[in-house]
Amino acid sequence: MASLLPIIGVLGLRKAKHLLRRASFAYDKDIINTFAALNINDALDYLSFNRANAWDEPYDPLPTDNPDAFWLSSSELPNTFDGQGRKRRIVSSWWWYNAIHQTSLRHKLTFFLHTSFTVSKDGGTGTSTHFYDHLRLLDFYAYGNIKTLAKKITFDNSMLIYLNNTTNNANNPNENYAREFLELFTILKGPQITEGNYTNYTELDIQQAAKVFSGIKVQYDRSIIDPDTNLPKGRIAVGNHDTTNKTFSSAFDNQTITGGNSEETIINELDSFVEMIFEKEATAKSFCRKLYRFYVKSEITDEIENDIIGPLASKLINNNYELLPTVKTLLSSEHFFGNDIANETDKIIGSIVKSPLQMISEISSCFELDIANPSTNNIDFYRFFNFVHNNFLASSGLILFSPDSVAGYPAHYQEPDYDRHWFSSNTVLGRYKLIESFISGRNKIGNNGLIYVELDIVNYVRDHIINPSDAISLVTELSDLLYPESIDADRKNYFTENLLEGFPSYYWTDAWSEYLSSNDDSVVKSRLEALFTALINATEFQLT
Repeated sequence: MASLLPIIGVLGLRKAKHLLRRASFAYDKDIINTFAALNINDALDYLSFNRANAWDEPYDPLPTDNPDAFWLSSSELPNTFDGQGRKRRIVSSWWWYNAIHQTSLRHKLTFFLHTSFTVSKDGGTGTSTHFYDHLRLLDFYAYGNIKTLAKKITFDNSMLIYLNNTTNNANNPNENYAREFLELFTILKGPQITEGNYTNYTELDIQQAAKVFSGIKVQYDRSIIDPDTNLPKGRIAVGNHDTTNKTFSSAFDNQTITGGNSEETIINELDSFVEMIFEKEATAKSFCRKLYRFYVKSEITDEIENDIIGPLASKLINNNYELLPTVKTLLSSEHFFGNDIANETDKIIGSIVKSPLQMISEISSCFELDIANPSTNNIDFYRFFNFVHNNFLASSGLILFSPDSVAGYPAHYQEPDYDRHWFSSNTVLGRYKLIESFISGRNKIGNNGLIYVELDIVNYVRDHIINPSDAISLVTELSDLLYPESIDADRKNYFTENLLEGFPSYYWTDAWSEYLSSNDDSVVKSRLEALFTALINATEFQLT
């Protein structure tokens, strides 16, 4: 029986690694060791502590002679700035830099909310400034209320542009946002009963929802500020709103919502609509299934539906859709750590293919790569992020914040493969060339140019490995750091052969001793490059 009961005792190395990889984008050896000594409550308190960002606000150094600088806080209209596509990438780099410099649930939950309320930064979200506001809105509610976010996201300028609700008028309805709000963002379809009846809602409900959303439009100059979030939001064009009462189908108990005819009553109408959607258990279950696939495993069996999804949904409802208590319940559970798994084929730890975002974030943080600080050296940082964004992530099937459809990234929704979409003949080259790029400091995925970051393997091993001169100990320490599970003797011997290249074990001991005495790292560097390449490109590292 799958169990949501919390685990007891200190985490230990295995559980600490699992929690950190699933719950955050950043960890290193010291953090793993710290978490190994914590109990689950203290670990989750650490992860959910609200820390300040490492990088406060994006900066654009172009044009060279008169930089747009901190354009996001400029009093000028957002659309007066050139290079909006490049600026949206800068905003993405701002988010990612903070995600890899903070061991936190917040950034992982922000990305989860992105997969739940999807926009595409390169597919019609308006200006870079609107996209920045959108990410900050998701960040604001990462530890907050998902029902409230469903109301606020309707006024988000990027969302209004992306799903065309800004063109939704009473006399010319646009149902795009209403359809996705029901089908993808909140309650989801359910099994189709008849044409136009999807169990959880009907085509009539989409039409009525579009009327509720009518007249909510983009405020391009960002002059309207939401009092709860202090973020810019869209406006209400009362004259374009359908003021009639909206009666919904039997899926919503034939409920009638009174039409608004002023800003205040239109907001009340929207509130009533969202409350109606979130009163349904199907809405809570849809979010809990998304959370389960995001944090635990893609496959949801009948047992998981009954023992995990149902109770989690009840908790979400009882907490009025506050997200963090439900997430903590899931991440502290015996099920999350696989304590309740009897069949090895159903294991949780090491059961998900790493997303490209998780993979590059882990390598960057775990190996403490010397990434340029964008506050003091934005040029080199942006050069590196261009490699991350345009080469590695793009070649690996994830263009950051730009899924190819409003449904999101296929790994999060497309059954039956789900996360296995990340690893295919189309994406494997980028994944395998990543460590080679970091070792050489050059773009081995693309044009072989500099990437402005280089992994100093020798210094890393010297400073972080307890017994680097012993080949088996070295492989054991590194594999324990990098892999979800400890590897057996045969795998250790396999990786050791990559280090020794056919020589006896004392070859490596002598080579390391020679390096320490002479400071000539040429031999140990070449052997460590072979070892690290084998370790990172092994199946064990591709899984989390």
